[in-house]
Amino acid sequence: MSDAIVKNLNFGLDAKDKVFKGIEKLTKAVSSTLGASGKCVILEDDTGRPLITKDGVTVANSIILLDPVENMGATLLKEAARQTVQEAGDGTTTATVLAHALLKQAYKEDVNARDLKNGINTGVDKVVKYLEDNSISVKDDMIDQVATISANNDHEIGKVIADAFRSVDTTGVVMMEINDQPETYSEIVNGIQYAKGYNNLSFVTDKTSKTCELEKPVVLIIESLISNVRKIQSVLEYVIKNKKSLLIIGDAEQQVLNTLAMNKMKGNIKVNIIDAPTYGVSRKEVMQDLAMLTGATLINEDLGDDMDLIKPEFLGECNKSVSTETETILQIDEPSEEVEAVIADLKEKIKNASSPAFKNKFEKRLAVLSAKVAVVKVGANSEVELKEKRDRVEDAICATKAAIQNGIVPGGGIALLNAASNLKAKSKGEEMLYEAIKAPFRTILDNAGINEPEMPKTKGRGLNVVTGNMVNMIKSGIIDPLLVTKSALLNAASVATTILSTDCVINNLRVDEGGR
Repeated sequence: MSDAIVKNLNFGLDAKDKVFKGIEKLTKAVSSTLGASGKCVILEDDTGRPLITKDGVTVANSIILLDPVENMGATLLKEAARQTVQEAGDGTTTATVLAHALLKQAYKEDVNARDLKNGINTGVDKVVKYLEDNSISVKDDMIDQVATISANNDHEIGKVIADAFRSVDTTGVVMMEINDQPETYSEIVNGIQYAKGYNNLSFVTDKTSKTCELEKPVVLIIESLISNVRKIQSVLEYVIKNKKSLLIIGDAEQQVLNTLAMNKMKGNIKVNIIDAPTYGVSRKEVMQDLAMLTGATLINEDLGDDMDLIKPEFLGECNKSVSTETETILQIDEPSEEVEAVIADLKEKIKNASSPAFKNKFEKRLAVLSAKVAVVKVGANSEVELKEKRDRVEDAICATKAAIQNGIVPGGGIALLNAASNLKAKSKGEEMLYEAIKAPFRTILDNAGINEPEMPKTKGRGLNVVTGNMVNMIKSGIIDPLLVTKSALLNAASVATTILSTDCVINNLRVDEGGR
């Protein structure tokens, strides 16, 4: 007896109600984590073990609803959260709360969906401009404030992260590692951030963070295309025989990627391959710099090199490589004399640059060669505590980076509340949006058990839910990165308006053919 998959259809208000029920359930779970008084959530992982977290996207991703239509609503809302964390590293809960509030407002009104969508979109543009106009740049002690707020008001972790960012200046990068000891601290290593990530999810070594980490890999850098896996057979044999891991920087045919991925999955080899820089004037320079930093020999068959004859001495090495979908960080030893000589030469060229374009080019290359990597080592007394702490540190690092690059706005939902108070609605869609963006502030109050007070009209003043006092939010260290707030708003509006434009939901329904 076989099962046949048929479709179940929901229309109009029935469809919208079911979708919204799923959205409400997800929002109720996620919104409880928002703000200084936000609560943790205990969730069960796939193995049945309990996990404690305050990370909105972790909570959202754990939720799968029994009703398929409700689950569709929850899944669509997850997209807003997921997109926000990809763009800004934080703000997932804010995005969820905003999308829910906007849909709740919209479902109360009988307004043409197209007009509503247009009004919401124009309102979003106005709010974003308001936020940008009222943002301020981050400097000095503000870094501590951003990091502390993003780490759920953990001053100890905030200080560690802030010190890490200060130690690498604007040219370096901050990353996180697990410490096998209970302490959490940062250390500085030499390294480089490279704007290319892994080519295949099969290379991922940490499924939680979706990263590929290789300890002390040998490095093969190839400027010409790897057309066949046999071309690098000698390198693969050397790596396997000597039980080493391998990082390849270069372009490869899909067949090569598939073969390497398959062998990695089988446990035959620890390997990762990332693309070479895109074609352009700086391509060769970047590859030469990577080769120089790792001690590798740059291989190019167009210049007479033979890929079949690659020797072990042509391979470079680094202490560690960490790749995401979009970037790779290489940790290296102290720069060689050759690197130091190039750095000195670049500094001289910057002084004597004949044009801003040349100066900018030299400065970018100098930043790459002289960059540092700050590693935040996260430790805890238990595995449960470590998981929760890791989520907070990851969010805090991303949020702090966003704040340094793009500036900050008053936190605690006040930036959006100010925007709602100072912008005039010119359509029903704008009116709904301006009401909906008050939701994060109100949710923070609810989580703190505080009734909504009469708010001062002065921009940037708001309620400190910990002390109960009206304060200047930025001076009090209650702040949000501009990028986080913008991304949350944009993604929430995008998902909400898409849902509003639908009138039919079709889901799979499994039916036993013999029981029809």
